[in-house]
Amino acid sequence: MKSTCFALILASLFGSAFTLAQEDEKNVNDDKLADDPTKVITKFGISYADNYDFNYNNVSFSGSFAFDPVRKINARVNSDASEWRIGGSWLFPFSIINFNFGKNEYSNGANQTNYSIGSFVPLSHFDIAPAGFQIFPMAGYTYNDGEAPVCVENQCNSDDITIEATPENGFKMVQSKGGSGYLGAFALKPLTPTWTFMTVVNFSYGSKNAGGENYKGWFGGAGVSFAPNKTHSFSAFTFVMDNNTYLDEADKRFVLSYTFQFGQGGKADSPTQP
Repeated sequence: MKSTCFALILASLFGSAFTLAQEDEKNVNDDKLADDPTKVITKFGISYADNYDFNYNNVSFSGSFAFDPVRKINARVNSDASEWRIGGSWLFPFSIINFNFGKNEYSNGANQTNYSIGSFVPLSHFDIAPAGFQIFPMAGYTYNDGEAPVCVENQCNSDDITIEATPENGFKMVQSKGGSGYLGAFALKPLTPTWTFMTVVNFSYGSKNAGGENYKGWFGGAGVSFAPNKTHSFSAFTFVMDNNTYLDEADKRFVLSYTFQFGQGGKADSPTQP
């Protein structure tokens, strides 16, 4: 039933976006910043991520394929395929709609499969850009199905270390599933024609988990990107995420990435608004 509903949502969004494209709904994707979430373009990227303890590193590959100025498919997978995501984006006159499904893993051994639909709305369409910040409020819905390690009889931790979350060490995996809504914002601040500051914050609240508590989570991060021209861009980003269902403490990571954008040549121009 859930998969049927998501399929119907996809079909509806695809048809609406196709109609907009047929009506010549053009967007100047070339002039948008490299990290603009409303940019519809074909691109390929590679990234390296690790946590602050430098013991959970991985390499990921990502890409998008644009069918036209308003429709694209997106995909990402890490080097051992333990984490992945695939979905689509449809650009409307004042927002972009994204649908994704995929799998995430956490450093404590928890994992989750998720299905989500959400939107970014660029406030610059309404001539709102305080202090030069391009702000993109975001909202959406996510359904998660996963499991997290739970200590049996509180005998899993010593005074100075946390042992591996395995059944032999007194842990069991507890399944948790349910839906949650999220609200947040992503922002870009052009510093120079080639350097951009970026930041994001996101809050989630949803149905009760296996412990009888409503799902609560948050995500926040900041970083910079460097785009010497319209084809190549580099970024460094750090973030912290936490929730009361899959994590027992906040997960802190950093990401270094490179992106190649197809069909875009020339030097970086002055930053523009979407």
